[in-house]
Amino acid sequence: MTRRERQRRRRKHAHPARRALLVVSVLMTTGVVTAAVVFALWVVSTANSAPNISGLHARIPGQTSEILAGNGQRLGYMASDVLRSPLTQSQEPQLLREATVAIEDRRFFQHGGVDYEGLLRAAIKDVVEGGGIQGGSTLTMQLVTNIYLPKNIAASHNLRYKIVQAKLATELEDQHGKNWILTQYLNDVPYGTTYGRTAIGVAAASQMFFDKPVQDLKLQQIALLAGLPQAPSEYNPFLYKQAAINRRAQVLHAMVVSHYITAAQAQQANATPLGVKLNNIYEDVRQPYVVDYVKQQLSKVLPEWELDRGGLKIYTTINLADQAYAEQAIQANEGHPGDPAASLVSIDPSTGDIVALQNSTTYGTAKGETTFDYATQAQRQTGSAFKPFVLMTLIKDDDGDPNATYYDSAPLAAGWLPGYPTYSVHNAEAGGIGDISVTRATALSVNAVYAQLGVDVGMQNVDQTAYAMGVTSKLTGNPAEAIGGLKYGVDTLQMSDAYATLANGGDHVAPTIISKIVGPGGHAIYTAKPRKTQVFTQGQAYAGTQTLETVLQYGTGTGASYGCPAAGKTGTTSNYTDAWFVGYTPHLSTAVWVGYPNSEVYMTDVNGLGPGYGGTLAAPIWKQFMDYASGMAQNSQTGYCGDFAPPSEYWHGIEYFGKHAVSAYVPPTTTTSTSTTTTGATTNATGGAGLTTSGGATTTPSTSQTGNQPANPNQNSSGTPPAAGGVN
Repeated sequence: MTRRERQRRRRKHAHPARRALLVVSVLMTTGVVTAAVVFALWVVSTANSAPNISGLHARIPGQTSEILAGNGQRLGYMASDVLRSPLTQSQEPQLLREATVAIEDRRFFQHGGVDYEGLLRAAIKDVVEGGGIQGGSTLTMQLVTNIYLPKNIAASHNLRYKIVQAKLATELEDQHGKNWILTQYLNDVPYGTTYGRTAIGVAAASQMFFDKPVQDLKLQQIALLAGLPQAPSEYNPFLYKQAAINRRAQVLHAMVVSHYITAAQAQQANATPLGVKLNNIYEDVRQPYVVDYVKQQLSKVLPEWELDRGGLKIYTTINLADQAYAEQAIQANEGHPGDPAASLVSIDPSTGDIVALQNSTTYGTAKGETTFDYATQAQRQTGSAFKPFVLMTLIKDDDGDPNATYYDSAPLAAGWLPGYPTYSVHNAEAGGIGDISVTRATALSVNAVYAQLGVDVGMQNVDQTAYAMGVTSKLTGNPAEAIGGLKYGVDTLQMSDAYATLANGGDHVAPTIISKIVGPGGHAIYTAKPRKTQVFTQGQAYAGTQTLETVLQYGTGTGASYGCPAAGKTGTTSNYTDAWFVGYTPHLSTAVWVGYPNSEVYMTDVNGLGPGYGGTLAAPIWKQFMDYASGMAQNSQTGYCGDFAPPSEYWHGIEYFGKHAVSAYVPPTTTTSTSTTTTGATTNATGGAGLTTSGGATTTPSTSQTGNQPANPNQNSSGTPPAAGGVN
């Protein structure tokens, strides 16, 4: 019997069970092969259906933006729930890069984006311990998940997610080298949350946990940082100290195994305290009122998406030395308990740069603190500080020479102005000093003169002059505006800006506090180019400046004089609720306001100085600031004390005869001279250089008007009379 016959015979007489087992074995083998083939086809299909890395946009987390002073010193950060300051490869410590590789992906430099050995180990662990598809992700795969993988896929954590993640990781490594991937990982992985803010990347994490730049970290701190990404909440050293210590030990051991450090170095680092330091560096703001104002202005220069993206370095025009001088000047004069508040704004008239913006108040929300910025938000009455707008309207619109234009300085009784039967104007002293020039009325702040002059040149014209010079608050043409009785009020910034137009020779340059913004790429994406508009000719501006110089030379502002050429104007409201001094030199235009936050509280006697005049409360602050900001206080030989440059073409005005004006004063004929004096600023014939201060106004609200009569000049939006202009 042949061999084949014997086999056929055995199969014929084989036990039925044995034959069944053989069939089942064949079928199972075939099924496994078929399943494997089907699974392989599914994997391929899943990978092919996944998006390509080149077609995905990286979801770069928003970066932290910094606000800087003009010299580059940080004033504060932009508030954000995410803190992130990306670094370049050279800025990331090599030891930190090595620690991250050791603990997160030891074979990082050997695999091509997917560590199949690691995946197999993770898969076996998942099967043994149960649960979903976890572990086995390389640094590249984690980076893919953080910033590239579609969120609907990343959230599932199933097998499809793992396949897509692996495909994209391989493609990412084909596009970029290992060092690029490691650098991006260290910039984009979350390291933990403190005070409700999450640190993204090693730079923000180093500041959050150690209050120092990442370049200054020691081995024990680097090891702690490298261990956080796996479970930032569980290893947070501020909350779970022992867990953080244990995790640090794991990182140090991994570094030893990877031959990045020695066992002795690891032992020494393990014996060292964590070295964490709870801090509020991202909350700390050096100049909070400045930072708040900068944030308000940012939306005017950059689109919202660019601000949200962050990573900006916002350079301001603030001069920290001038800012300190402003603070010192305010505190030296209004720094006692119970003193009124004060604000100061100083502008470089040639550029519009806001070099100082200061308040006396303490920034905050606790008792006795406020976030309200009086320098840019307080709408207060100006008193006589509004008079230069009337003066410049006379010069510009009517060619009126303030030295040759005269008015009666006597108080104006109710009824002097048709249509406003109860509007009366009083000076600080009971009577007047006769017919005086507008120049002398400016120096001595005589309200009766300016009330008439404002009506004569037209209050609508005055308002247009004020707008052109820089006032942005709404003006109403109210006759009381001529002496500072405003319906809505203005802030300190507006007044500094408006007077800067005269300091700049008649050209208005829009004020700015943001000089430059540098984007995430290190290139300037915004550079300030303020608008420059000619409001007056150089000759007209010079004439106005000469008139306003008399205020400091012999008028109500002598308390502001620090020995250098300067021009300006005091301002005081009738009930002593607001005191001002606004003045300028060729280099700086500075406004100072003093008053209680509650505009109904009168400054009847501050620090024994008597009523709250602008010349006694605001002028000393202005004087001290300007003395130091010019450098004269520090060194009179090197400080700036320059005079106003004469115009290329002088302006020549004429005697202005408005409805209420009077003829120029003519001295009596003498045996030696028959000349007529009209200068008003140089001789006693026009009112006397040594005369005491005259000025001040009180106004009485009229009854309600009907028909086509003008609105009550003393009525504000609430139906009560506003502060009625300048006492001086």
